[in-house]
Amino acid sequence: MRGADVVGGVNLLGGVNLLGLRSHNTALVLDLLRTAGADGISRLELADRTGLTPQAVSKITARLRADGLATEAGRRASTGGKPRTVLRLVPEAGHAVGVHLERDEMRVVLADLTGAVVGERRAAVDLGAGAEAVVEGVAGEVGRLVEGVAEGAARTVARIAGRALTVGSLLGVGIALPGPLDHSLGVLHRVTGFPEWDGFPLRDALARRLGVPVVVDKDTNAAALGLAVRGEGGSFAYLHLGTGLGAGLVIGGAVHRGARTGAGEFGHQVVQLDGPPCTCGNRGCVEALCLAAAARDDLPEAARVLGTGAGNLVALLDVDLVLLGGRTVAADPDVFVRGVGAVLAERARRVGEDPVPVRLAPGEVAEGAAQLLLAPLFGRADG
Repeated sequence: MRGADVVGGVNLLGGVNLLGLRSHNTALVLDLLRTAGADGISRLELADRTGLTPQAVSKITARLRADGLATEAGRRASTGGKPRTVLRLVPEAGHAVGVHLERDEMRVVLADLTGAVVGERRAAVDLGAGAEAVVEGVAGEVGRLVEGVAEGAARTVARIAGRALTVGSLLGVGIALPGPLDHSLGVLHRVTGFPEWDGFPLRDALARRLGVPVVVDKDTNAAALGLAVRGEGGSFAYLHLGTGLGAGLVIGGAVHRGARTGAGEFGHQVVQLDGPPCTCGNRGCVEALCLAAAARDDLPEAARVLGTGAGNLVALLDVDLVLLGGRTVAADPDVFVRGVGAVLAERARRVGEDPVPVRLAPGEVAEGAAQLLLAPLFGRADG
């Protein structure tokens, strides 16, 4: 990007300061506006559901309307008195970029305030090319995506009531990539297979290059956050099998990262003593066994191994649900859902319990990466 807030001559940060809206009460109201969708919600309903006074709700919604984040969505018949005005969120008032950075490919999405994707790009990447090359590659793809959406928006000015761009205010960029890493500092640790990344401050390097806030997290954590925001409740494990294997954990509705963002390093549990070597330095890791089976096109065996690891995780954490994702799973999702489910069902049968359900995860990691910026705006502190 050329300058701290400009892409191709387009001002990305003009308009309301979304980051300044992150008060608790405003987040409550924004989240209800988001979940109400196009039908909207009345001020009285907002007061009832938040516990705020009608006066407080009126002040908050007046500010949101003035900032272009909320607008009237018509009127609704009331049980007495005049019809109630209902309000809805304006999705195009703000956006976040989500980047899924794999070992050999990146996917970049631009999401509006509801999390809906309004633009995306894919590009090859090589983590082994070094930090500088990867940072430049990510910055270039982010810039091209936002600039492309902004140029398209110039043709729809009338539809957005005087706004110059549908891009709206850009909250920032979420980067999701293989761990281990330090989520709070945005610093990578020894990414499996790429030791040269150990200690690299990816968040700060990208923030300097892009000129917007950046949040860095593991790909599995970002995906798990996206699933939780989309309505997956309770406690679940998201297992991602692509060029590597990891897990994202949601416990009690919140992403569980651990004290050092180390939770979910699922792929490097040893399930076969003296098994084949893994890139992490151990032998017999579930990741090495899964990837080896997939490489010889034995997906049923890969699913069986994944099920073994999933069974260990279920026994340890007692989660309600297992969700599967990643490019290897996507190659034949039915085989993996059935195979992992069969292992969990057999384990449950032996102890006389109901098996934990196994499903294919909706959505992808890049959408979850965008939620690293969007979710806190709506009161999701685990973003």
